[in-house]
Amino acid sequence: MAWDTAETRRKLLTSATEHFARSGFAGARVDAIARDAGVNKERIYQYFGDKAGLFAAVLDAEVNRLLDGIDLSGRGGAALGALAGDLHDRASEHPELTRLLLWESLELDGPVSAESRAVGCSRMVAAIEQAAPRSTGGSAAETLLSIIAIAFADSCLPHLTSLITPNSSREARRAAVVYQASTLA
Repeated sequence: MAWDTAETRRKLLTSATEHFARSGFAGARVDAIARDAGVNKERIYQYFGDKAGLFAAVLDAEVNRLLDGIDLSGRGGAALGALAGDLHDRASEHPELTRLLLWESLELDGPVSAESRAVGCSRMVAAIEQAAPRSTGGSAAETLLSIIAIAFADSCLPHLTSLITPNSSREARRAAVVYQASTLA
């Protein structure tokens, strides 16, 4: 039987996403990742080089999943609000990415996969420049960072969210996120 490299990579990425999101870069163990994936740990080194390469591949995959199909269309506040709403929905549905980004910031000296992620950020900045050329905050880059902060706040700080807005539904929080982002235009 031929070895299915793509399936093995998928199993490792799925397992690693769970482990890194739960325990961070330092806390995740390659032995446990491989065991839970049902794969020999040597495959991690063969496919990803090392634990850092695996973490970078996981974060890349999660960022790509977050952004897949998100399109900044329209103009002005409606466009920025829709973007924030989409990001908020995805962060709520897939909290692994938020956790991975938090672990990255807490444990690592710099961003992983910086080049490819910078390209994606540049595309989003350019889209904001087109959609809301007079956005507040001084630049489209500052506006993008603010939209991400607004959209990810609930998944980054769930306990604080529940303390500040204990009776707020997910729909109400989404509406607030859309409104706040739309005012940035």
